[in-house]
Order: sequence, then structure tokens, then C-alpha cells
Amino acid sequence: MTQAMTELRSPLQAHIVQLLVKPGDAVQQGQLLLVLEAMKMEHEVCAPGAGQVRELFCAVGDTVQAGEVLVALDLAQAPMAPVPSATGPAANSPGAVHAAAEPMNRAGGTWEQPASPRPASAHAAAPARPDLAAVQTRQAFTLDASRPEAMAKRHALGLRSARENLADLIDADSFSEYGALAVAAQSKRRSAEDLIRNTPADGMVCGTAAVNGQACVVMAYDATVLAGTQGMRNHQKTDRMLGIALENKLPVILFAEGGGGRPGDVDMPILAGLHVATFASFARLNGQVPVIGITTGRCFAGNAALLGCCDVIIATRASNIGMGGPAMVEGGGLGVYPPEAIGPSEVQHANGVIDILVEDEAHAVAAAKHYLGFFNAASAGDNWQAPDALRLRDVVPENRLRVYDSRAAIEGLADTGSVLILRAGFGAGIHTALLRIEGRALGCIANNPLHLGGAIDADAADKAARFMQLCNAHGLPLLSLVDTPGFMVGPEIETRAQVRHVSRMFVAAAHLRVPFMSVVLRKGYGLGAMAMTAGGFHAPLCTIAWPSGEFGAMGLEGAVRLGFKKELEAQPEGPQREALFAQLLAQQVGNGSAMNMAASLEIDAVIDPADTRAWLRRALAAGRTGPLRGGMVDTW
Repeated sequence: MTQAMTELRSPLQAHIVQLLVKPGDAVQQGQLLLVLEAMKMEHEVCAPGAGQVRELFCAVGDTVQAGEVLVALDLAQAPMAPVPSATGPAANSPGAVHAAAEPMNRAGGTWEQPASPRPASAHAAAPARPDLAAVQTRQAFTLDASRPEAMAKRHALGLRSARENLADLIDADSFSEYGALAVAAQSKRRSAEDLIRNTPADGMVCGTAAVNGQACVVMAYDATVLAGTQGMRNHQKTDRMLGIALENKLPVILFAEGGGGRPGDVDMPILAGLHVATFASFARLNGQVPVIGITTGRCFAGNAALLGCCDVIIATRASNIGMGGPAMVEGGGLGVYPPEAIGPSEVQHANGVIDILVEDEAHAVAAAKHYLGFFNAASAGDNWQAPDALRLRDVVPENRLRVYDSRAAIEGLADTGSVLILRAGFGAGIHTALLRIEGRALGCIANNPLHLGGAIDADAADKAARFMQLCNAHGLPLLSLVDTPGFMVGPEIETRAQVRHVSRMFVAAAHLRVPFMSVVLRKGYGLGAMAMTAGGFHAPLCTIAWPSGEFGAMGLEGAVRLGFKKELEAQPEGPQREALFAQLLAQQVGNGSAMNMAASLEIDAVIDPADTRAWLRRALAAGRTGPLRGGMVDTW
């Protein structure tokens, strides 16, 4: 077999700190021969191939210069050219450790070879080195499997763990967890082992992840760790994630279940602990990125405050939401109550706190994904299905006094399966929904003739105004489906500050930077109709009507009674007066018909209801496009 003599030279000026062979020793390819130390770092010199040590030119403690011969080897055969490591730098790249210089034959010369890497299979089969094993052991304590009793209790309640909820929410293999090794700041009162085993991640599982391909920040309070309370490191982790979300304009999804501030963290020199930055940091996301809150079980105090800052709150029927839990209520001298009595879901849905009420956590996650998709431009595309457009012709009854469900119009205009109704339990006079038309996301407000005949009361106005802010902040065009006799009037409604509440619709519309389109389905009366058309019929990008549309400065019946009071009173009560009233009303209905409004240019067009989607698609193509995010979204 051919032999070659190889001299291994020092790659740099260094000290010899280990010498592991002597002349005559047989060596294998990749075997460590000696260790150099330079700048407090150790460098290995390994055999480039199998052979025998011929001679050593150094000893432990020697200082050697770069290029100085260290070892001479007789190799059994000429070594192969260096192969870059699969896990390290290439042999000729900066950072690779070199042993010598040039190949040589019996007549002389040298050859350089880096340490041979282990095959990938050897890496997989080899036991973890101590430092890696320590990390893996420590990380295992953060997982649900390390706390079977806590998980069993959670599952017995029909609930999922924080990690199970996140796993359902995010795309596979997309989660980068931040701060997993944190524990509660209670080392002055508990052992390190206790904290590691029982306060994993300090009760906050958080990081970055993808949700249906969209990069997000995800955070979940762990109710199985100190009741989901907010501790010192818990807040630090939250603040870190909120900063990342704001800087990188990432949507935030928060699972907010727990009991607020934690008094048991004693490893910090504080008194009241009111210098926490989390709440201000969370609020700064408002209008900058979509912020989604999800809750089940008990959500009180600080957790509820964060939830209340969210654009949308998704809650299960088993949830309770309140600014103070039972202990705080009792401590304030307000009585003794079980948690279930404070802010139950049926109350919080009816009063507008909960935007989407669902059965369980699985449905909550599905709703969050649905909602988030409307704010992901990449999710729009050709994968949509149009409903039967002809069904729109039958949405509004021919009898102008017959009520109907305007949600049928919303469903009839939207891509099949795309509609997401928000705040269904509150402000019944106006529906608010997110939907898509030919893949394009937009928001929709629609009067509800089933409630007060479509009249706009304080709650409905608040609901519509806030929804307009939401769409405006996140760049969603707005569609308004109009069928209203106007603002609700009367002594009772004025006790609820009606003047201020309904005027919010005008102010919100005045600040819109997104396209606004109006379709009058039937009644377009008075100030209420103007509020539904962004302040006036020529304010929207387009104001169109179906043939059933009718218009007036006020309700036509009222207009006849008020405007023709003298003529009506001139007729005796009974059939003659009723006949005159019917005649005058018919005249008003004809005068205020959609066709007359279009002929006088007060509206832009009267269309076949079946053509509405096409009309809106063309209008959207002509409207403003581009990133328009920014602006406040009222919490109410």
C-alpha cells in the first residue's frame, strides 16, 4: 500500500496544552493528536488519515509559531480532499481549523486536513453531551407531560391546556417559544426544584408563530400555573413579545385566562407594583395591528384589562369576565360571590363585551383563525365560491311593511362561507360583519328591520361607529346595507344620551380613509339614512339602491300626517280620512322611489339585486387601495 509522509503545521501562534500521541503510535483518521491554545480558545489538530506517528516536534507548554511543524505522520494512503462538514464551516472558509499546508510524497512536502466530522447517523445515535442533556432535561419540565396531575384536572373540566390551544391555533412547526425557562420570582420562599416543576414558563406561554401562513405573536396565560396570574417574569415576557409585535407589525393573539396580578412574587423590591409597562404596551398596539383576545373559564382583573384592549373578544359559554374576581369584590366590601356570578358570558355577550360567543375552545380557535384571515392580504385569491345571485331578488318582501332578516342580504352578497358576524348579542338594530366578495375582505354594517323596524338606537350606533373604526384602522373597505326609518326618537331613548351616541356614526365616518359603499335595500329616511351612508348620500364611493328603495326626509307615514295635517283634519274621521291618507302616502312613496332618486341624481343608480356583487366588485376596483393601517379603535 502506498505511504505518504505528512507534516502537520501550526495554524497560528499558540501554546501546546495537550499532546495525546507519541512517536510510533498508530492513529486513525480524525483522531485528536494535540490541542493548541490561543487567545484563551482551544484548537484541535487531528490526523488527516490512518497511519503512524513518525516524529513529534513539540511538547506540552511550548509556544509555537504559525506554520511551525508539529507532527510528522506516515499515512497508510494519500488522504482524500477535505469534505466540508454538514454541520460546520467549509474547510477553506473563515472559521475552519487547519492543521498544515500542502500534500507531499516520499520526496517531501506536506498536506492539510481538518478534523473529520462524524456522519449524521453518528450524531443521531450518540448520547447528548452534558450541556445539551441539561438543557433538554430542563426544557422537559416546561411541557404538559411533566405535570400529569395538573393536566388531568384541566381535562376533567372539559378544558385544554395553554399549549394545546396554541398547538390547535398555529401552523405545524412554526412556533418559536420565548422565555420558556422562566419561573415565578419566588426563590425567597420556594426551592428551585419546586419552581421549576410547578411554575413552568411563569404561567405565560408565548412566542412567534404562523397562523394560516401569517406571522403572528401568540401569548397564552396558563391557568394551571398559579391560576394564570401575572407575575414579574410573566410581565417581562409579555412586554418582550408586545415590543416585537409593534416593531414588526405582527398581529397578536392572546389567550387571557387567569386572575390578574400575583402578590406572591417576592424576589423584587416593590411595594404596590404599579410601575408595570404591560398594559400601556398592549394598548399601543391598538389600531396598529389586529389584536385578538380569547378566553374561557375565569378572566379577571389584569387579564380582563388586557382582554378589554383587544379589537375582538372571543369567549366560550363557560367564561366569566370581570375587572375584579371574587377576592377583590369581597375585599372591597361588596359581598361574597362565587366566580360564576361575576361577568358570565350571557351577560357579557348581551352588553357588548364579547364579540363572538362560542361553545368551547376549539370553536374559539376556529373563530380566531377566521377573523385573522380578513386582515391577511395574502389570503385573498381565487379560491372563493359565489352564492346564487338571483336569491337576492327575494330578500326584501314586495309588501313594504313586511319585516325581513337583512342577514340574508349579507349572506347573499358574500362569498360562500366567508361571513363572520361580530357582536351579535349587542346593538340588535345594526348587524356588523366581516365578509369577502370575490376574495376581497371588507366590513359590512346593515340595519336590522326585525328590531325597532330598523331604527338606530344608542347601542346600535355605538356598535356601528366602533366597527367603522376597526375597519378603517386595518384597511378594510366598508359596505353599508341601508333600511332604516331613521334614528330612534322619544322621551325614553333620550334618557340614554341618544344625541351623543348616534352622532358617533357621523364622526367615525368623517375619519374614514377606506372606500365606503352604500346599498339602500328599502327605507332610506332622514338623518339615520345619512349616518348609514357615511354622513350623506354623496359621501360614499357609490350609493345605489334596489328597486324596493324608498326615500324621504323622515318616515313617509309621519311625513304625510305632519305635512298634510290640515287636509286630513278637513275630512271626517273614518273611511274618508283613511282614503285620503292612503292616497297621499302613495304619492309620497312614488315621489321618493329609488328611480326618482336616481333620476334627480340624489343616488348613483338603481340596480337589479342580482347585479349587486358585480357592482361592488367594480366599485372596489376603482376605490383607494394600499396599506392604510393606523388610527384608534375605541374599546367600546
